Amino acid sequence: MGEYADARRQMVDNQIRTTDVTAYNVLDAFGSVPRELFVPTNQRALAYSDADIQISNSRMMMQPSPLAKMLQLADITPDDVVLVIGSNSGYSAALASKMGNTIVAVESDEALVEQAQTTLSELGCDNVAVIASDITKGYASEGPYDVIFIEGAVEAVPQDLLAQLKEGGCLVCVDGKERRAEAVKILRNGDNFSSMPAFDTNAPALEEFAKPAVFKF
Repeated sequence: MGEYADARRQMVDNQIRTTDVTAYNVLDAFGSVPRELFVPTNQRALAYSDADIQISNSRMMMQPSPLAKMLQLADITPDDVVLVIGSNSGYSAALASKMGNTIVAVESDEALVEQAQTTLSELGCDNVAVIASDITKGYASEGPYDVIFIEGAVEAVPQDLLAQLKEGGCLVCVDGKERRAEAVKILRNGDNFSSMPAFDTNAPALEEFAKPAVFKF
């Protein structure tokens, strides 16, 4: 992993700091988690490029800069219980593990779940549980959560997932598709949920959160 140390520092200094990420816990997480271990071996040369990386047929790892801005927006604190949705190979869960207390990561691709469990265990991220389950359902049995973080772009957030937030908790995701998307922070106040747009961005789409097709006759 030492061979990637310079690339990791350059990612933090040249990709993340330059996009207005100033939160120390976010910068520290990106500087300490070896991103190369979460990408396929044949793509490790691309691990620190500022680009999305294909992880499987259905999943892509988000590029570092918008991912960092979203984690800063989530404002994870040391006491927080965090739910990571669409965690693919486990990189975002590893980052969250450096900031929060307990991390529950949900991924529907069982092969990626096994990969994430192995990598996170090897890194000593013992405050993370990776669950194979329908990502649109969340994981209510371990909730409610202070933060729900969706790694990817969605067209609609199910109400059942929002209901897993604690009072005063937040959900952070990318709302929209392709280049017409923005990062949003949804706050819970009782049974009400308010959405605050944060910044324009784009992220790989999570097709499970696509709006149902509307047929016209």
